[in-house]
Amino acid sequence: MESDRFDLLSTVEYGGCSAKLSPGKLEEALQGLPQAADSRVLVDIRTHDDAGIFLLDPQTALIQTTDFFPPVCSDPFEFGQIAAANALSDVFAMGGEVLTALNIVLFPSSRIPLDVLREILRGGAEKVHEAGGVILGGHTIDDYPPKYGLAVTGTVHPERIITNAGARPGDRLILAKPIGTGIITAGHRIGEAGEAALRAALDGMKQLNRAGALLMQEFGVRCATDVTGFGLLGHALRLAQASRVTLRFQAIEVPILPEAYDLAEMGCLPGAAFRNQEFVEPHCRFRPGFDYSLRMLLLDAQTSGGLLLCAGEDKAGQILERLREAGYGRAALVGEALPESREHLIVD
Repeated sequence: MESDRFDLLSTVEYGGCSAKLSPGKLEEALQGLPQAADSRVLVDIRTHDDAGIFLLDPQTALIQTTDFFPPVCSDPFEFGQIAAANALSDVFAMGGEVLTALNIVLFPSSRIPLDVLREILRGGAEKVHEAGGVILGGHTIDDYPPKYGLAVTGTVHPERIITNAGARPGDRLILAKPIGTGIITAGHRIGEAGEAALRAALDGMKQLNRAGALLMQEFGVRCATDVTGFGLLGHALRLAQASRVTLRFQAIEVPILPEAYDLAEMGCLPGAAFRNQEFVEPHCRFRPGFDYSLRMLLLDAQTSGGLLLCAGEDKAGQILERLREAGYGRAALVGEALPESREHLIVD
């Protein structure tokens, strides 16, 4: 079997960040675990941030993260690119620069040509290089279905860390990429998503959030997250809880990938969206009569999604313009932060 004819999607029922453990089950699993008691730990799991941060010296803090998942597309090179971009995004969401990465590989060597693995690794290496980092090695396990990702190390100045706990009432919410990747890829699996829609989703997933990180540092943004497996509202909920604010979204302003809404209307809704719904809805108020398909899009598990950042009202317009100039052409103002109330999320 030739590698260029092997379809990675034939190995999985669902892939990408749709394969993540549900946020509710993850929260349950983490209960009672001992917390870090070292004063050099600046960010850990308590705020459910994108990565952990450890103080090295007064000028340098170390960012550490890891992410891996099953195939989200058919082509191995593109899968490597997307999985790497997704893992690297956690460093960028915290305003950091990438230093090094280690490959994480689970691959069934007797069932899939090794050329497929080579292409996955080549795609990942390309994105690490684009991010300004280097791959030092990695670890492989013979296992089915295949999975790939990275353990990433980055740095940030201790006084310029961006976390999901820094939102303040009055901040404006900016989303850098459109949503809908989970629904589009699910639609592709059943032959309902068009090629142009699939290509838009794949290209978006391959796009690094590096330029967004640089802009956040330039404008002094101190609160952000990236939107991945818990969906836009799931990650927004984590941010609202950590920041002790309520986030209000104007759903009509949220950018959506082509065909994603129509596929949701057809009922093409991955299971991860329902798991996210179960987690989010006790803390969220939707306006009466809110469109069901749009609701599920806001809960759709994203793979290598965009940054959701909180910017002061005086800077939000400038940041949005610069994001679009930097290649995030559909970046949009999607809401605002309000004083904390009973619901952490309001969707109008």
